[in-house]
Amino acid sequence: MKVNRIESFLVPPRWCFVRVESDDEWVGWGEAIIPKRARAVQGAIEDLAQNIVLGSDPDRIEDLILRMRGGGFFRRGPVLATAMAGIEQALWDMKGKRYGLPILQFLGGSVRESVQAYAGVGGETVQSVLENTQTRIADGFRAVKLGAPQSLHYVELPKETDLLVEQVAELRNAWPTLGIAVDFHGRIHRALARKLAHALAPYDLLWIEEGLLPEHDELQPSIFEGIPVTLATGERLVDRWAFKSLLPGQRVDIWQPDVSITGLFELEKIARMAEAYDITAAPHCPNGPLSLAATLQVDAVLSNVVWQEYNSGINQYAPYLNNPEMLAVRRGSLYASTEPGLGVTVNEDAVRKAAGQPLVGDPDWRHFDGTYAEW
Repeated sequence: MKVNRIESFLVPPRWCFVRVESDDEWVGWGEAIIPKRARAVQGAIEDLAQNIVLGSDPDRIEDLILRMRGGGFFRRGPVLATAMAGIEQALWDMKGKRYGLPILQFLGGSVRESVQAYAGVGGETVQSVLENTQTRIADGFRAVKLGAPQSLHYVELPKETDLLVEQVAELRNAWPTLGIAVDFHGRIHRALARKLAHALAPYDLLWIEEGLLPEHDELQPSIFEGIPVTLATGERLVDRWAFKSLLPGQRVDIWQPDVSITGLFELEKIARMAEAYDITAAPHCPNGPLSLAATLQVDAVLSNVVWQEYNSGINQYAPYLNNPEMLAVRRGSLYASTEPGLGVTVNEDAVRKAAGQPLVGDPDWRHFDGTYAEW
């Protein structure tokens, strides 16, 4: 039993599916993250395939991860990490299918029936955010997340952040028990981040996400000192060693690993490490259907996962799956499939047909003075 073929497919809106096949014709699927680095990610997948994975035993997943992570003098980084993660998810999917078990059974079995889902809401005005939130509530969601304003400079006039504060205030007024999270997305610099967190604190947020760029995580204790908000971060961190840096003296209470960066088994290990410090895990997943399916398999075996991100939805998933209903939100919650592997069945013909079509890219923003702005 050997891996004899690995392929990757770039499909709309912005997803990279990875297909792994064995010489006895078992097939597994995974998903990598590609915005702005699609060809680099595909190149990394090809490099790992040619140098390590092809010809190897697909059941020895942990051994392959160790070789992919440590098999080169220069290692780590998000491009290599997401390439590894896509391959690793596919290996787990294949293994589950081979043995007729959902992946969660290899990780100790389920400890929960479901996981609460939250959804993003956007809008250029207060009214549009209220309307979008009403739609999410009607769909059963009990929590939503707003994004911070775009293109905020190091220091801004109050009017640049007033809209976000007003949106949050109106949401809280309209729905006193609604969970409200705000994603700073690392695009807000330290002086403005502290000021904005102060302004948002009275509205009892679920959390502020990526209050600073991960390059500045060590500053979070001092920047947010004295502000009664819960901090969440981690979507760009690649493994346990990266998350370990959040522990000494930090005040981040929610870790947000992304399965298409960390890989499936590493996500579980990160959440277990968080549990030892009484830290909650809320996995990041604004990605495609395979990423969500993989995340739900891990969510099922963890007791310290409280919320699961859900931003795309089965209308986008349906073209690529034969059973998209497995990823539907029911009464505001998501449920891990008990079917073999990831629990979803890929429509391979549809994936191959869609591959190569134009993708939705990330924006390039500039400040009013022409300097580059964080997305």
